[in-house]
Amino acid sequence: MAIKVGDKLPAVTLTQATMDGPKPVSVDDFFKGRTVALFAVPGAFTPTCSARHLPGYVDQAETIKGKGVDVIACLSVNDAFVMKAWGESQSVGDDIIMLADGSGDFTRAVGLTMDATKFGMGQRSQRYSMIVKDGVVQELNVEEAGEFRVSSAEYLIDQLS
Repeated sequence: MAIKVGDKLPAVTLTQATMDGPKPVSVDDFFKGRTVALFAVPGAFTPTCSARHLPGYVDQAETIKGKGVDVIACLSVNDAFVMKAWGESQSVGDDIIMLADGSGDFTRAVGLTMDATKFGMGQRSQRYSMIVKDGVVQELNVEEAGEFRVSSAEYLIDQLS
């Protein structure tokens, strides 16, 4: 069953690439005491994700943070090295934290997996965005298969108004 508004995020571990190598990131610690705009993509370097989804959040980072969001995070079922390289190629800088869900533990725990085996990608994350306050989901926007609308930065900004 998929996570819903009002639910607490699952206590799993993600990974973030740092200057010292991959670092485990506790979901409980990462979301504690702050407002996070989290968006998830099916895969780093994939067409819609690279041409529209991540760039939209990069372009709108200042506006999103100006509406009370402490952190913007991008999540994908990729490893931390891929997420780091993708973030660098998209010039995310410090505006967006790139989180790797390499084994898909978080994605499975929130019930938002997508079977992309017919594309040679295996189990991935659905495309979505959420606003999370102190670990609790306030808004959740899950795309229909093949769509890109409700998980966009612009849609999320409207929810923050």
